Amino acid sequence: MNKFSLRSILVSILLVVMSGAVLRNHVSAHSMATSATRDTDPHMSMTELRPLQPGDQARADAILAAAKKAAERYRDYRKAQGDGYTIFMAKQQQDVYHFIRESPQSDDKERFDPDQPPALLYTKIDGPRPTYQLVGVMYTAPYSATEEELNARIPLSIAQWHVHLNVCVPQQYEERNWLISDPTFGVNGSIATAEACRTAGGFFKPHLGGWMTHVYPFESEPAKIWSSGMGDHHGMDNKSMPGMKM
Repeated sequence: MNKFSLRSILVSILLVVMSGAVLRNHVSAHSMATSATRDTDPHMSMTELRPLQPGDQARADAILAAAKKAAERYRDYRKAQGDGYTIFMAKQQQDVYHFIRESPQSDDKERFDPDQPPALLYTKIDGPRPTYQLVGVMYTAPYSATEEELNARIPLSIAQWHVHLNVCVPQQYEERNWLISDPTFGVNGSIATAEACRTAGGFFKPHLGGWMTHVYPFESEPAKIWSSGMGDHHGMDNKSMPGMKM
């Protein structure tokens, strides 16, 4: 892989989450984000739910209303494409496909606007003419975000944020389906350290872009609306990699 190709894939990875964060190591992720994360998976860290605080539900309801409005606008994936959303790694098999939109404004990567989700989540419907069905939206936060900053975006009593960690990208990233099914590379791979990644000839990513959380506004049950993204009913687990799936 030449320098230009490597740079292209790394830039594409960052676009997936639109966080604009600078790469840091795994230990730093915990010190800056939250001491209440689940670390049983070397490729995933997730915030724990807090006790419900006054005002949390009202804030969450307002975000849900905005997410639903945005989702209604993009039920037709062609409308999303027309507005600048592009399918992330469309040729790779994924449980859920992320349509990503990059903002030309650098500061937009730092701010939170529930009316403008940086990613839309679709499932693919195969057929003579494959199409996509919208199931949810994804919001992001910089990797450097503190627990309080995540809570300010969406209450931690309502939604759980997660970040993908310690990912080894193979040199032949375009030829192998490393996002979800590779036993060695990617977010479900056995490699979880920089040393092992170098030995395998890959490119190590301490994290993939930043924190993210999913909202499924067409669901009726709160547990499904604010599904954690870890083995949820839309297939958005660490194996399917929030399309982050790079």
